[in-house]
Amino acid sequence: MSPTEFLPVGMSGETALSLAAGLAAFLTLIALARAFMPYDPMTARIKAHARRRAQLRAGLIAAPRRTRRANVGMLRNLVERLKLTQSEDSRKAADQLAQAGWRSRDALVVFLSIRLVLPLVLGMLFWLLANVLAGAKASMLQQLLGAALGVGIGAYGPTLGLKKAISRRYRKMQKALPDALDLLVICAEAGLSLDGALTRVAREMGGAAPELADEFGLAAIELGFLPNRTEALRNLTRRVDLAAIRGVVNTLMQTERYGTPLAQSLRVLAAEFRDARMMKAEEKAGRLPATLTVPMILFILPTLFIVLIGPALIQVMHTFRH
Repeated sequence: MSPTEFLPVGMSGETALSLAAGLAAFLTLIALARAFMPYDPMTARIKAHARRRAQLRAGLIAAPRRTRRANVGMLRNLVERLKLTQSEDSRKAADQLAQAGWRSRDALVVFLSIRLVLPLVLGMLFWLLANVLAGAKASMLQQLLGAALGVGIGAYGPTLGLKKAISRRYRKMQKALPDALDLLVICAEAGLSLDGALTRVAREMGGAAPELADEFGLAAIELGFLPNRTEALRNLTRRVDLAAIRGVVNTLMQTERYGTPLAQSLRVLAAEFRDARMMKAEEKAGRLPATLTVPMILFILPTLFIVLIGPALIQVMHTFRH
């Protein structure tokens, strides 16, 4: 069966490839435009915090009730019909989306839909590309390998992209945590409560570290609304699965339970995290000579040899020529 049979009447394989290339170029331009457009994380964080505050207030005041599902979208209907949100893997995906900073109600539905549809789309696309590129000489093995490659990329691509987003967000929070703890110590010594100190730190760190400010702001909101303050602190560790954040949360829980001085404990933690950050910087500096060895051998030494030996070689060649 020829792949051109799946194309509209009058369209050749070259035309289909040209349209696909044009669509890819158009999507690339859109991605570049979105990358260079100014983004205000403060506005998005304020909206997210207001939405979380409204959810907590509604949960404390009103009795829990079943949400209406009459006006849900097509993706939500598809996911609910297949019962994808009821599995343990979907709960893990919801936690990972929250760790990546995507906490909207439709984030899980969109992610599960992408993970469901993308293997089929990429498998069909790669199968068509294998047939178009190989032409009539395409064997069944080549077609199956192309389809399997597309299915594999579609199946594991969203999960790998999500893990990459989580690790990138964690690195940013890890780098900004010592400075945030210093501000938290200052706020605690000034007499602010824990939720007030977290709110002030989130406001001050909004421009330098929006990810950490977002998590601290949500923790402050939950501390003010949830009846169990320990649960609010544990929610922070569930959203940010970092050893440093777990240490901070354990310290805050101990101060809440035993009444130990908050500023002194946080000052010790800030000093430890700053020493750890300095040790990582020194470790990277120590690996720098070994990392630069290969570029020096490949790029710098040949140029140096040409500069040093080149004139002598030219003189020798000139001498032997005469």
